[in-house]
Amino acid sequence: MPILNAFYAQSGGVTSVINASACGVIETARRHPDRIGKLYAGRNGIIGALTEELIDTGAESAEAIAALRSTPSGAFGSCRYKLKSLEKNRREYERLIEVFKAHGIGYFFYNGGGDSADTCFKVSQLSQSMGYALQAIHVPKTIDNDLPLTDCCPGFGSVAKYVAVSTIEASFDVRSMAATSTKVFVLEVMGRHAGWIAAAGGLAADQGIPVVVLFPEIEFDKARFIARVDELVKQHGYCSVVVSEGCHHPDGTFLAEQGTRDAFGHAQLGGAAPVVAQMVKEALGHKFHWAVADYLQRAARHIASATDVKQAYELGQRAVELALEGRNAVMPTIERTSDVPYAYRIGSAPLESVANVEKPMPRDFISDDGYGITEKCRRYLLPLIEGEDYPAYSGGLPVYVTLQNMAVPKKLPAFEIA
Repeated sequence: MPILNAFYAQSGGVTSVINASACGVIETARRHPDRIGKLYAGRNGIIGALTEELIDTGAESAEAIAALRSTPSGAFGSCRYKLKSLEKNRREYERLIEVFKAHGIGYFFYNGGGDSADTCFKVSQLSQSMGYALQAIHVPKTIDNDLPLTDCCPGFGSVAKYVAVSTIEASFDVRSMAATSTKVFVLEVMGRHAGWIAAAGGLAADQGIPVVVLFPEIEFDKARFIARVDELVKQHGYCSVVVSEGCHHPDGTFLAEQGTRDAFGHAQLGGAAPVVAQMVKEALGHKFHWAVADYLQRAARHIASATDVKQAYELGQRAVELALEGRNAVMPTIERTSDVPYAYRIGSAPLESVANVEKPMPRDFISDDGYGITEKCRRYLLPLIEGEDYPAYSGGLPVYVTLQNMAVPKKLPAFEIA
């Protein structure tokens, strides 16, 4: 078998464990020098491939690569850049193949969510039509947990842990102040169309906390919501609300819609928490506080789930193994085999069945009234937030690695991104 080079890139919003997947990819590739020569990373994701800004991961020490496992965010830079369809912008796909040819790249590992799976699939199809041998493997990543055909997505377990812990801790604060001050706390979490992250806030109920969860899967009913908050405050003296950014009115309008769109064409969201808090203030007169978890929820490596870190690494590792087995246009997956004790195996799924498909929360994961989680959801969530995988600390702060990210000399003419 010929020795071919490999290309790895990170895409979309980063997570606290995406670098663990990168670590799995790189360390596994290094164990197969007879099959994989150099492993290049794209500077700022797929843009790095288009502009031929490649990073030589071989310049990094084994210790630095190992440290990626406990370092948050994207070590090589990520991007929100969606390649258009082959029909609309074939030149970009052909440019990718040109760069891969110029650098002897036969393996393509793309670490991202649904849009990235679509790009990975299209690149695999185009390479075949152009007669260029390229194995494209998608490495799953998304805190939204909405990729199909996998039990969970790397990044989600750690965000779920952060949200559950934050909801509990903030609720303890509100409980202590409720008699004379704040009675309602609202936490806004990410989740455009799927309420997986918001569901994690429902775990606070395990500690007796009165919590209302607002899911994208359930149309927002203002009157019912206000009545539920009123009921809980009268019963407990306070309550907490966890609202997904994708919570929407019956007409489909997001509570948090800003009227702008991101690079993927999605509505730009942010601001559901103050909207909901103001509703409570106007209807019930309660003092409130609100917070938006925003980047904090996906960057919180200090409280990452040990399960999540382990799975992120294993899926990066398996991606390389799938490529070496001759597989193409596939994604390694998590297949749960047991809730208690928790057990799973690593499988795979064809990209044509993954790309552009979103997995919402099952209705039977949401309580009948639409404001909490069921026991079935609880059994699903708890193993994913299990265990702690703390980074090393020095001087009271976590120690994270910053790579050299040495550039590879360019071989092609400059390329302008449309």
